[in-house]
Amino acid sequence: MSTLEPERGTGTGTLVEPTPQTSHGDGDHERFAHYVQKDKIMASALDGTPVVALCGKVWVPGRDPKKYPVCPMCKEIYESMGAGDDKDGKGGKGDK
Repeated sequence: MSTLEPERGTGTGTLVEPTPQTSHGDGDHERFAHYVQKDKIMASALDGTPVVALCGKVWVPGRDPKKYPVCPMCKEIYESMGAGDDKDGKGGKGDK
């Protein structure tokens, strides 16, 4: 018997991580820059994890958000939240 095989009855199992739900809609989310928390953008840039925009879009940032108009749904949600305590007033405008 190999020493790498698990012993019977030890309760080994498979850990399954949840998969982020992505939208396959009409593609409008691809045409906009979205609002995301700044710390989430930084973490994504470091480790490549997906981020979730205020509107619910899930993606890994990689494009310059200044080249795209702001997502109307993100903008509406952000404005309803108030200005927050962000000194420059730009909030967490994230990457496209």
